[in-house]
Amino acid sequence: MSMDFNFFMNDVVRQARQEIGAAGYTELTTSEEVEQALAKEGTTLVMVNSVCGCAGGIARPAAAHAVHYDKRPDHLVTVFAGQDKEATEKARSYFTGYPPSSPSFALLKNGKLCTMVERHEIEGHDPMQVVNKLQNAFEEYCEEM
Repeated sequence: MSMDFNFFMNDVVRQARQEIGAAGYTELTTSEEVEQALAKEGTTLVMVNSVCGCAGGIARPAAAHAVHYDKRPDHLVTVFAGQDKEATEKARSYFTGYPPSSPSFALLKNGKLCTMVERHEIEGHDPMQVVNKLQNAFEEYCEEM
């Protein structure tokens, strides 16, 4: 019995997209969607999704739980590294001073980068440590909902 790698990866990608969507994040798949989303007034959390283990085991669960907080971003969006390349590249163009990193989180206010949580701050940590990093950023940059 052989397993088709592309079939397997399509299932992994589909599951990853569903998880972050169920957490309330809007998926951006084109550079135009990224431009429109990041031009919105207020705070926007961008989750750079990926298929790696630390995305599934740490970043996506942290993304889902971090937003259950008194202060939280006005907008939640996601791009998928390695899948929606144009959208991811456009989003990363807003993350000045930071190298490409996935998974990662970027918090922007009125289209300007406030802070990042990079892969090295996710990989090897538990989801609650990442939730705390995100909520500390929300505390500093977001308004109470």
